[in-house]
This record gives sequence, structure tokens and C-alpha cells, in this order.
Amino acid sequence: MSRTPEQIAADRARYEEHQRKGLTFAARALPEASAMPAAPIAGDVIATETLAGGWYWSTLLRQGEALRIAQAHGFASVALVCWSARDTSERLNLPDTVKVQWDTRAQRGRVLFSDMGRVMLSITEDSSGGAHDVLLGGSTAAANAAKYPDVATRNTRDNLVLAAGKLGLSRRDLPMALTLFAPVRVTDDEGHFAWQSDLLDGNHYVDLRAEMDLLVALSNCPHPLDPGPVYAPNPVEITRYVAEVPVDDLCRTATAEAVRGFANNARAGA
Repeated sequence: MSRTPEQIAADRARYEEHQRKGLTFAARALPEASAMPAAPIAGDVIATETLAGGWYWSTLLRQGEALRIAQAHGFASVALVCWSARDTSERLNLPDTVKVQWDTRAQRGRVLFSDMGRVMLSITEDSSGGAHDVLLGGSTAAANAAKYPDVATRNTRDNLVLAAGKLGLSRRDLPMALTLFAPVRVTDDEGHFAWQSDLLDGNHYVDLRAEMDLLVALSNCPHPLDPGPVYAPNPVEITRYVAEVPVDDLCRTATAEAVRGFANNARAGA
């Protein structure tokens, strides 16, 4: 059913009013990037893992636990997807994450939403200042074959399909992936995406705190826009630990949407 110009204008006016209210509430400024070098983990360490370049990893992450993902061996981009462990039909939703927080920067103080309006992960530390990609997703077999024609490679899409299979899920269960350490920005009025290497130096880390029991999958493959001509992703270090939640937790209060998301978690008993 087509809409009249008046209906379209009214819908836009309602959207802009909602946006103004959201931005007005966000009185708490987000902090600067986390300190470098990384501070010691504030919590009991459960385990450490090395995710080799080109490979994947998956785990059950309990509510209150956290992951530190660190570029301990040089530059690497890490794609992440997750599902509610209680009901895997609830999954990471990056479009909603961006839309309801009015920002494409996944940085310290922000949260990652599910498609049910609940908070899945909080970004409690991030030394890159939000140099992550929430818009483009990861590499595919076809893209890698075109970019690296002379070498066999692994890619994000196939890695995440394999990781999902180990969690009892399938290809159709995969949401769009967040790619950590992928400095993608819109650089012109035409909306073209570009890789901005100056935002990262290959020595960064991010801490993600689980706000419900989660199934998490990671893939360590180059991002499609990574300009490096050689397929040579470095290993990353993953530290799993019990997170400490401060009384005045910024992730829970920075925006009206985050407040509502955590209220949704509480109602569902997450």
C-alpha cells in the first residue's frame, strides 16, 4: 500500500522527534578510549585462549563473565556473533544496536542489543575508541578468492557457519557479524566506506561483559576492506574472566535505550 507525501512527512517528523528525545537524554558523555597498555583484568581469570589467524572459536559465556580480546601478536580483525543460550532464536542485532543508540561506533560505554530489545554484551573497555565495524560484516569465500587468488584461505562466513554447527546451530541462525579492530568509516558525501589504518596500530584490546547467558562465536580473518595484499592474520589472545560491575555502571545508564534494554533483561530474568 503506497503512502501519501503527507504520511511520509508525518512519519519522518515522528522519527526526528524520537531521535531528539534520545539524544537529549544522553547527558552522560562516553569516556575516552581505554588506557594503553592494557590495565590488569579486574576480576578472577577463568581461562585464556589463543585464537590462531584464520581460525574460529566458540563458547558458552555466562551472565557476569567477560571476554578480553587482545591484539597481542600484531594486527588482526575478529568477527563476533552471539545468541541467547536460553533461546537461540534471540540473537545479536547490529542494525538495532546502531539505531537505538544513534551511533555507529561500538565503543567503551556502549551495549550490543539482541533482536528482542535486550542487552547481550556491554563494552566495558576499548582501547581503539570504537574502531570496529558494525555495518559491513565479514569476508566470504568468493571475496577471498578474488583478493588472494594465489593462496588458499579461510573466511569469516564459513568459519562462523562451522562455529554455529558446533553450538547446535546452522547457517540460517547466523546474524550479521560485528568485526572488532576493523577501522571502517564513511569518508565522503556519497556514503562510500573506507579503511582508515591510522586508527589502529595492531596493539589494541576490547572487553565485553555478558549481560545474559550467551553462545558466542569468533572468527579471526581479515576484513573485506583490509588493504593488506597478503593473507596473514595474526593470532589474538582471549581472556575469560568474572567481571566486576561498578555501582555506577556507565553501560547501564549512558542512554535511555540502554536503560530500557537492561529493564527488558530484568523482566525476562536474564
